Amino acid sequence: MAFALTLAGAALACGLEMLEAMAIVLAVALERRPRDAVLGGAAGVAACAALALALGPVLTRHVGLRPLRLVVGAGLLWFGLTWLRKGVLRLAGRKRRSSAWREFEEERAELHGGAGSPAAGVAVAGATGPDWAARSVAFKGVFLEGVEVVLIVSALGARSSTRAPALLGMGLAAVLVAALGFVLHRPLRRAPETELKFVVGVMLVTFGTFYFGEGLGIEWPLGDVALLWLAASWFLAAFGCIALLRRNAEFAGRLL
Repeated sequence: MAFALTLAGAALACGLEMLEAMAIVLAVALERRPRDAVLGGAAGVAACAALALALGPVLTRHVGLRPLRLVVGAGLLWFGLTWLRKGVLRLAGRKRRSSAWREFEEERAELHGGAGSPAAGVAVAGATGPDWAARSVAFKGVFLEGVEVVLIVSALGARSSTRAPALLGMGLAAVLVAALGFVLHRPLRRAPETELKFVVGVMLVTFGTFYFGEGLGIEWPLGDVALLWLAASWFLAAFGCIALLRRNAEFAGRLL
């Protein structure tokens, strides 16, 4: 039970972050030069890998079991509640829906505007020296999204029983996102990112509640099966918030 839920949670969370990072790198590649986009993105991946190598041992070797569960639970609750709050607001119509395609288009427009005149764009495309601006944009995009991937996977994999599915989920997400990169317009336009991020928020909050409870000494009924009713409880609470926000918006609209 825990294995499957951890794998699914890691795969969804990592996949969405990687999708956003890919959109930035592809925007840089199309507006500037593919080589600089790849080099900047690769540097971001290397920086995230170094962070993961440093963070993993700290969580698993230098923190006691109960404090570790508290730290992991608190971290997952923080990430999960952040994702869940945004998902609730987006599904209730109070916040703009998430879209990697829109981020891709906005990044292209920003890079195109920063390149200056059309002549300047041609000069960039034909230049032989490194385009540090493009590399910087690709690096920051990959690194910032990658940090969240590292933190989520490190938290989910902090317990020895769940390390394998967390890493497997991350690897699966990486393969799928890389494959989607070859058919850019369809996955970025059609992916229901808002709904997926809402589901990820529910899953992360569920794991956070479970691990934090363990750290406090709570013995969950039926062990890992408690993850199911915790997830259902969080889902129903979030769905209730969405319904309430929509109703309030409709009521305010009638008054106006």
